[in-house]
Amino acid sequence: MRLSILYRGPLESCNYGCAYCPFAKRVDTRAQLATDRAAWERFVDWVAARPADDEIGVFVTPWGEALVRRWYGEGLARLSRLPQVARAAAQTNLSGRLDWLADADPARVGLWCTYHPEWTTRERFLARCRRLEAAGVSYSVGIVGFARFLDEARALRAALPAHVYLWVNAVKRESESNQYDERAVADWEAIDPLFRYNVPSYPSRGRPCRAGHSAVTVDGDGTLRRCHFVPEPIGNIYEPGWEAALAPRACPNETCRCHIGYVHLEYLELDKLFGSGLLERVPPALAWRSGQRSLPVVAG
Repeated sequence: MRLSILYRGPLESCNYGCAYCPFAKRVDTRAQLATDRAAWERFVDWVAARPADDEIGVFVTPWGEALVRRWYGEGLARLSRLPQVARAAAQTNLSGRLDWLADADPARVGLWCTYHPEWTTRERFLARCRRLEAAGVSYSVGIVGFARFLDEARALRAALPAHVYLWVNAVKRESESNQYDERAVADWEAIDPLFRYNVPSYPSRGRPCRAGHSAVTVDGDGTLRRCHFVPEPIGNIYEPGWEAALAPRACPNETCRCHIGYVHLEYLELDKLFGSGLLERVPPALAWRSGQRSLPVVAG
């Protein structure tokens, strides 16, 4: 079986307080953290029990910040050493300890690292990136595309190694999404040649999508859903016969606005652009440096 799993357990706490995030500075109780740890460790055990000839990608996409919790690093390190795991990846603000990387297979670890200039310094963030470089893991770096971050994003791009992809997440809130006129797009595109991909909300209703077939989401109870943006459960990985839920499906939503969702829409063919770095958002260097791929023609 080849399957990408986006794991999101009950963890909701974050050590940063970004004003645009509903989980900023939220604090989980000890009991909630214990529940989250048990859920994550159960999931890692489940992956470890899968057949050795599976090809599973695990991508931790928490509501909060997972890698400040020791058990997530330990779990990712363990996953990376399993024969059935092709990729063990996580979204992170890169503020947590990285000592777990010493126990991981660096060839199968991927990190999606978001830089929040209001909550850390560029120097501190770049020092963490140098740790990743030394460990030999695949990683991308990103920043939210607020106009107030533009100069900081330029400085970050200049400081990062040339081979590291720096992506920019377009702001999609209605009150601020009109900030991207052609000049603004060009400014951000000079930093992220693929930025133009992230600006639209893509038509998706009735369109074929790999979500629910070769990519799924799993929560702490094992509930299976096609993606984070379609709440309807389709099964549970801890119940016998769950594999029967995996099937080609069309998207039921009018649009798809988030990278971790629309990257699976078949007509966009973004799997070809990102290749083996799909989970941690790392396209092959030549693709993102040149930005040569044209956007697909999108019918309304």
